[in-house]
Amino acid sequence: MRGRGRRAGRAARTRRQKRESTVQSASLCHQQQYVRLMKFLHRRGFTSTRLQPADFTDTGRGLQTLKTIKPGELIISLPESCLLTTSTVLGSYLGLYVRSWTPRVSPLLALCVFLVCERHRGEASDWFPYVDALPKTYTCPAYFSDDVTSALPASVRRRALEQKEAVLEIHSSNQEFFRSLQPILSQPAEDVFTFEALRWAWCSVNTRSVFMSHPSNDFLSGQDNYALAPFLDLLNHRPDVQVEARFNDATRCYEIRSVSGTPRHQQAFINYGSHDNQRLLLEYGFVATSNPHSVVYVDADLLCEVLKGDRSLEQKIKFLRENNFLHNLTVSSGGPGWRLMTALRLMSLPQTLYHHWKAVLLGQAVCEEREEWSIQTAETVCQRLLQDTHTAVEKISLLHRQCEQPIREQLRVVSSLRQEERCILGSCLQALEASLRQTDDVSSCQPDVDVGAVS
Repeated sequence: MRGRGRRAGRAARTRRQKRESTVQSASLCHQQQYVRLMKFLHRRGFTSTRLQPADFTDTGRGLQTLKTIKPGELIISLPESCLLTTSTVLGSYLGLYVRSWTPRVSPLLALCVFLVCERHRGEASDWFPYVDALPKTYTCPAYFSDDVTSALPASVRRRALEQKEAVLEIHSSNQEFFRSLQPILSQPAEDVFTFEALRWAWCSVNTRSVFMSHPSNDFLSGQDNYALAPFLDLLNHRPDVQVEARFNDATRCYEIRSVSGTPRHQQAFINYGSHDNQRLLLEYGFVATSNPHSVVYVDADLLCEVLKGDRSLEQKIKFLRENNFLHNLTVSSGGPGWRLMTALRLMSLPQTLYHHWKAVLLGQAVCEEREEWSIQTAETVCQRLLQDTHTAVEKISLLHRQCEQPIREQLRVVSSLRQEERCILGSCLQALEASLRQTDDVSSCQPDVDVGAVS
């Protein structure tokens, strides 16, 4: 993680300690599904004396420490026999069907099919204690209603729709394979392998698996990096936590080791990576509070709308696209990102200065007037984004009063993302206003635009 000054570090610790002191928790270890899960894992060689499942007021269910975990100590060590991998699938009653199917199925599909089959078998399933402990639904975009999807920021909305289409494609393109499994099903294959069932399994694998590389084999296609880890997958993410996670070839266990430690009776966290909240929502279905990696993305379509009066806009957009400069355009609480400001500086140049476009992308400064224009345009972009956010928040509030509980959970996640976006944009606008106050009040140098097109 990036280092911070001493004052910022103390402030961050103070905020975290205040937040932790107000969090309430309730043990879940006596609930039947967790009793079954622990017995299942104990039979496979796992014992946990450090952690227990608990429900927390800030994150929902997670794992609570029963004793202090010191820096460098193991948080959890889960034996290989407890991991659900494609080896588990190939060694099961599904193995014959997977091995003989052409074209070869992907590791992801193999795991999804296994989960659906195990849920179908109910208590007769060897993995029933784990399957029963999995969430019954998810707040990933694949589950979002059209109304909820429409409340997402434009860049997330596009990827959310892609996620929905990906799951639909997996379901529709594997119908023959699903029908081939009829001999091991007690109901018609089409009633077992519904879109809803596959979506649940897909989200279970994508949100809860850990990275674990497996050797390639002759029966599956593509890279095989998935491992479902019962109990361990109850660990929640927090951006400021540092851990070391890997499969230990010597102990044959998947191990997570704490870098900073966790006090007794606190929630134990892990870190999924330096992800902003848009990526966390897309991949895991949640938004992290106080996420230092969070940004707001600026869509190329928005730039075109703001700069629609520029007579050379089409050429500039083409140039930016050819130079791979139309993605990862962002703003943060501290101001616009470097890529966004660089793109805007290029936009400030008239077509007659085409020979300087490449140099600007490489970091060459522009004149003071063009720099001021770039800052003003960034301000306009932020104002447009902020207006869109206000509209989305109002829409979410209206939908929340009209919908059922599952949709409310989806709206809660999207609302958290939008509220954070509003804070980021507000802080960014303050930073831009401060930058403008530092520049001279000159505007004689303008890009190739119609009068009044850019505010």
